Amino acid sequence: MLTRLPPWVEVGAFLLAFLAGSVNAVGLLGFSHQSVSHLTGSSSLLGLALADLDLRNALHLLLTLLSFLAGAALSGMLITSTALRLGRHYGFSLLIEASLLIMAMLALQRGSDLGIYLASMACGLQNAMVTTYSGSIIRTTHLSGIFTDLGIMLGRRLRGEALDGRRLLLFLLLISGFICGGVVGTVLFRGLHFVALLMPALLAATLAVVYWGYSRRRHQ
Repeated sequence: MLTRLPPWVEVGAFLLAFLAGSVNAVGLLGFSHQSVSHLTGSSSLLGLALADLDLRNALHLLLTLLSFLAGAALSGMLITSTALRLGRHYGFSLLIEASLLIMAMLALQRGSDLGIYLASMACGLQNAMVTTYSGSIIRTTHLSGIFTDLGIMLGRRLRGEALDGRRLLLFLLLISGFICGGVVGTVLFRGLHFVALLMPALLAATLAVVYWGYSRRRHQ
C-alpha cells in the first residue's frame, strides 16, 4: 500500500501528526490531563469512573469517546473510497476539522466541556481520513501502532530481512511530528491558554487550501 502512495504523503503525514500532537498537548494541559487525540487513556479512565460509581465523570468520558467516534463516522461519510486520488473530499474534511477546533477553542474559553468533545471529534475525523487512504499504515493522532510497527520492522531486520527505507522514514516522521507538535502546543498553551488551538486549526485550514490548489492545478 505505501509504495503506491505519492511522495508528498510523508510531508502531509508529518504535518498532520504535528497538528494532532499540538491538540493533544493542549488537552493534557487544559482538559484535566485528558487525551483527546486517542482513546486508550480515556477508556481506562472510564473504567475507573464506573468502578468508583462516579457517574458524572463516566458520562463525560463516554461523550469524549463517542465524539471521537462521531468524527470518524463523519469522515466515513465524506470519503467513499480507499484510493488516494485528487478530487476526494480531503480538503473539505480538513476544513471541517479546522472549524471544529475553532469551535472547541471558543467553547473552552467559556468553560464548557463541549470544547473537549469538539476537539475529540476533530481528532477522530483526521485519524479516520488518513487511515482510509493509507490502509491503516498511517495513523497521525496516536503513536502506539507506529511504535509497534517500527518494532516489528526492526525485529525483522535483525532476523536478516531487508529494511523498507520509505516505511522507516514515514514512521520517524510521524513520531517526530507528533512530539514536535506537543512541544509547540505546550509552549503556546502556557502563553495563550486555549487560544493555542488556533494554531492547529489554521494549519488544518492551510492544508485544505494547499490541497485544493494542488488538485486544481493538476486537473488543469
